Amino acid sequence: MKFAVLVFPGSNCDIDCYKAVEDTVGMSVDYVWHTATDLSAYDCIIVPGGFSYGDYLRCGAISRFAPVMAEVAKAAEQGKFILGICNGFQILTEAGLLPGALRRNESMKFRCIDTVLKVVNNKTPFTHEYSKDEEIVVPIAHGEGNYYCDEETLEKLKLNDQIVFTYGDNPNGSLADIAGICNERGNVIGMMPHPERAVDTLLGSEDGKRMFTSILKSWRDTYGTASVR
Repeated sequence: MKFAVLVFPGSNCDIDCYKAVEDTVGMSVDYVWHTATDLSAYDCIIVPGGFSYGDYLRCGAISRFAPVMAEVAKAAEQGKFILGICNGFQILTEAGLLPGALRRNESMKFRCIDTVLKVVNNKTPFTHEYSKDEEIVVPIAHGEGNYYCDEETLEKLKLNDQIVFTYGDNPNGSLADIAGICNERGNVIGMMPHPERAVDTLLGSEDGKRMFTSILKSWRDTYGTASVR
């Protein structure tokens, strides 16, 4: 299995994501610059956190026009795994790969704390190693993590089991306590908390580790261990 970690001008969690892949599943992983026009070699694409393009206009609004995003959309259509974390979640919503939008935190302050998440949907390729309704500890670090969508979209998210994580103690005002969602197919997920920062007890929690091991197991279940590269 091969991972790509996208890098935009202003990304600052790309190294964290790269190391998390190395440390949790030991698979091949590359940094891929935002001008790339071919992601065909990769099985999982991680869109990391940071401040892509300085968060000008609004978070993710410029990044969604980067050449690589056309390839991310193509990969999503092909059923490859796409994980957007923090700014990556914002980029995926701006690109239309996930519904809704991320707004300024209700407090209007940047929040950088450990949060308790509930695993609402443990049937995705990213979460099947968790138990349903399990509570895990994963840190956040954002100023615009307040998830919003209209009522019709919210009902659709609920109906299709697209709400993957919710906050135990909502830190940003997100609608319905939403911390992470997926697309209808389940192969694209966006979340504001940082699982790559929770892969070892030295970091305060290793609850994020199972996201990466879930991805690898899902890929092996689909393609078989013989095709690991």
